[in-house]
Amino acid sequence: MAEVLPIETPTLGDRSYLVHDGTAALVIDPQRDTDRVTALAAEYGVRITHIAETHIHNDYLTGGPGLAAATGAAYLVNAADPVAFARTPVSDGDTVEVSDALRLRVLATPGHTFTHLSYVLETGDQVTGVFTGGSLLYGTTGRPDLLGPEHTGTLARAQYASAQRLAAELPGTTPVFPTHGFGSFCSAGQSGGQSASTIASEKLANPVLTLDEREYLDGLLAGLDTWPAYYAHMGPANLAGPPGPDLSPPRQAGAGEVRRRLEAGEWVIDLRDRIAFAAGFLPGSVSFPLDGSFASYLGWAVPWGAPLTLLGETAGQVAEAQRELARIWAERPVAAASGGPARWAAGSPLATLRLAKFGDLAAALAGPGPRPVVLDVRRPKERADSHIAGAVHIPFDELSRRAGEVPPGEVWVHCQSGYRAMVAASLLAARGRRVVSVDDDFGNAAAAGLPLRPS
Repeated sequence: MAEVLPIETPTLGDRSYLVHDGTAALVIDPQRDTDRVTALAAEYGVRITHIAETHIHNDYLTGGPGLAAATGAAYLVNAADPVAFARTPVSDGDTVEVSDALRLRVLATPGHTFTHLSYVLETGDQVTGVFTGGSLLYGTTGRPDLLGPEHTGTLARAQYASAQRLAAELPGTTPVFPTHGFGSFCSAGQSGGQSASTIASEKLANPVLTLDEREYLDGLLAGLDTWPAYYAHMGPANLAGPPGPDLSPPRQAGAGEVRRRLEAGEWVIDLRDRIAFAAGFLPGSVSFPLDGSFASYLGWAVPWGAPLTLLGETAGQVAEAQRELARIWAERPVAAASGGPARWAAGSPLATLRLAKFGDLAAALAGPGPRPVVLDVRRPKERADSHIAGAVHIPFDELSRRAGEVPPGEVWVHCQSGYRAMVAASLLAARGRRVVSVDDDFGNAAAAGLPLRPS
């Protein structure tokens, strides 16, 4: 009997899987830090014999080549993918015997990419699951626009056909195991909190299986938004075969080195939570709190491969950030420091900034003093639903190069929930601006009395 064990990466919104029969194990879509996978296999006392890649990923660096080299497992990759490493090529219709009890059937399901595959898991004569990668997700599908606008229409139609194929060829009781859809920007929509589903459930609720092709395409294409800038580097790196990460502790930097790196214009990343950062931070450092979609947002705003210095309250915090970054980042941090601002600053004065709510912003706008600048750093699709009247709009990932467009005066920065507002506020503070970060959910803006307008 097969057991499917998900391996969650919530900060990227993805899942990998370890499938085993008590002896042999199969891994689906491993991320670069494969020690999580080997530890799970050791916990269950199974040997990894096969690794299967559903597609060349755009939102993380694969651990497939490194895991295959470490375990000797057969590495299943679409024969049509022009990879630069050894693999076991598979194509539509192939069958792979994982063990006497486990078998994979390969289905071509293009749409998220041209060469996307799904893998049907069979035990004996029973279908016990399908691994759908970025094809059929919970309540949605993978987005079809990551390979460029010239391919979006073709891939969107292919995505629809692939979902229809899965629904037609597999029993309704088949569990669906996607890689994306848990917060990944590779998804065309979110799963709505689902943690499990079947083909039958998706046929009842998923737009790709409840709408005709034209309705599905119209809704899909209208809902597509921007994606993290680092995605542009993932495909080429995954085709080349990224090496396994070096997760050994970064070199420790003293206060003098941290200051020199700031003066050189390098990215010095403060990992503490928003409250701690606002209360006292090293001038010039940028806040990327180690929670939520930390890696996605850092990879969105910071040029890929730029030298990073990590500042954490503890060595464990730095190690956690390093692991998160290794999944999307080619290089190790150049340096790190832990112990808190007193150690990083070594007596130099710290800067502070104010955290506020939308009610505070409403009061500031209605007050007798100079009207503050309201800066909306959300994505265009978020802003399209509604925005604060008169707010300046610069998406947070564009702010480092467009900071000069922010009008003079005190700046109140907001996003949808507060994370990106803090990143943006710290970027402006590093440029000497007087700034307030709105640490609040945008859903509270109307109740606070702020005038909202549709875009």
